[in-house]
Amino acid sequence: MKQRRWTVKEKMAIVLEGIKGSSSVVELCREHRISQALYYRLRDKFL
Repeated sequence: MKQRRWTVKEKMAIVLEGIKGSSSVVELCREHRISQALYYRLRDKFL
């Protein structure tokens, strides 16, 4: 499987959307087609 690359702005947008809590992390990850582990890694680096 080809690895996907995200820009810094895309990563920030995903993390901020998760922090706002407008949808659950599961829904957010499904929408952006990322794993929950990746989301939490991005969030930890962001914070």
